[in-house]
Amino acid sequence: MNYNTYFDTHIQALKDSGHYRYFLEVNKSAQHFPKFYFQDSDGVKQSAINWCSNDYLAQSVHEEVISKLSFAANRAGVGSGGTRNISGTTTYHKELEDTLAKLHHKEGALLFSGAYLANVTTLSTLGKLIPNLIFISDERNHASMVEGIKASKNQKIIFRHNDIIHLGEILASLPFDQPKVIVFESVYSINGNIAPVPQVAALAKLYNSLTYIDEVHAVGLYGEDGGGITSLHHVQSEINIINGTLAKGFGVIGGYIAANQNIIDAIRSFGSGFIFTTSLPPAMCAAAIKSIQLVQGNPELRNQYHQRVKLLRQIFSLHEIPFLNNESHITNILIGDPSLCRKIANKLLHESGIYIQPIFYPTVPQGEECLRITLTARHTQDQMEALANSLRTVLDDLMPAKHKATAYG
Repeated sequence: MNYNTYFDTHIQALKDSGHYRYFLEVNKSAQHFPKFYFQDSDGVKQSAINWCSNDYLAQSVHEEVISKLSFAANRAGVGSGGTRNISGTTTYHKELEDTLAKLHHKEGALLFSGAYLANVTTLSTLGKLIPNLIFISDERNHASMVEGIKASKNQKIIFRHNDIIHLGEILASLPFDQPKVIVFESVYSINGNIAPVPQVAALAKLYNSLTYIDEVHAVGLYGEDGGGITSLHHVQSEINIINGTLAKGFGVIGGYIAANQNIIDAIRSFGSGFIFTTSLPPAMCAAAIKSIQLVQGNPELRNQYHQRVKLLRQIFSLHEIPFLNNESHITNILIGDPSLCRKIANKLLHESGIYIQPIFYPTVPQGEECLRITLTARHTQDQMEALANSLRTVLDDLMPAKHKATAYG
């Protein structure tokens, strides 16, 4: 038996459908960000502007964050040397967890190597610890949340995206004393929709349900202290478990949950994804602490960022570039075809020096392929104008009328 045939067949099918993923090798520059360098197919060095980074506030290239990382690495080394229960719990880890707990107004926090692992571990562990727990999940939830619920093997009920009425109907149909948890995101990473968090919290209280929210695309960007959408609406105490990341608004690496101390201790004690994973490098924890402090103490940074998002959309409107309007910072241009999406992205990169990674299945359902544009604090108005001009030219060139009707009609 030739096992390679299985892999070759699946990969070829992916290429034939237009859903195969090509990775651009980005030579990131801390000095020139969001500009970066890459080699084209002829081996020639080229430059481009990154319009798809999640480093929203450019904290990964902040001089003080880099300096703190370097200082701590010189003091503590570049690795933790073990899992948290062996030797991987350092003073840096404890200080970062305390910082995150205070950020979200919770009793405790628990660090993971990434927010994906935090979601999978926490949700699957909740299902194992609470008998007959029912997960009530938004239909647009991230893959990590879907995987975590699936791993628990508990019952799952899906409610329509951000549909409070449907969520209320589901909750009303369940016994009051039935263990249940509402699982949802605050900012949905593709369409950019923001969840009605206060209304969800109110329903949870009315129907005796736990709440679990993923704030990964909101922490650092929303609320007076950068605590996310829960902070913006002052409902931190009404949400039981908050999941967040250090890799986007804070520009470092790692994920976490914040909750009451008994929940944190339970996940710490029973979550396999936490117990058996080597902890974050101490220097990364130190850099994350510095980044959070900088972001927390500078609300004007968030205000300026959101003003720049508004400016970008105004420029798009002037150039008649259709985008999915929403209240968040994520700007989505719906294309609706994977091959066309790839062609547009390639043309923008190689002819205009504009890098936008196309988004397609399984990240989005088939037929919802798109270009997702994420602004950073370092993009200039001139770069926005250049982006709009190039987009207008490429869309006119590559999108036939039928695709325009499908994508934008």
